Amino acid sequence: EVQLVESGGGLVQPGGSLRLSCAASGFTFSNYVMSWVRQAPGKGFEGVASILNRGQATTYTDSVKGRFTISRDNTKSTLYVHLNSLKPEDTAVYYCAAKSSRYRGNYDYWGQGTQVTVSS
Repeated sequence: EVQLVESGGGLVQPGGSLRLSCAASGFTFSNYVMSWVRQAPGKGFEGVASILNRGQATTYTDSVKGRFTISRDNTKSTLYVHLNSLKPEDTAVYYCAAKSSRYRGNYDYWGQGTQVTVSS
């Protein structure tokens, strides 16, 4: 059974930091492109950051560049994202997602999400 289990979300003040983790099982993690995708209240899904299967390249949406850092540990089948200098507009449910190719449009697997709330 494929599982992606996110953790690390919570309530943080503006300017604060969080580290989200996503533990993967049931598939060959090191063969998959991994991403963090978020959904803010009342809005659609937004791709935040992606990392290729061996960590050789990363991409970020413009609004988080310089503030968020995605990484992975293939020995632990775990995906991470460090969220720094958080803003209220970063409030969202954050999902990790996996796809077998960077050229594939849809994700093969999704986690259940973890809530990040940025508020004073």
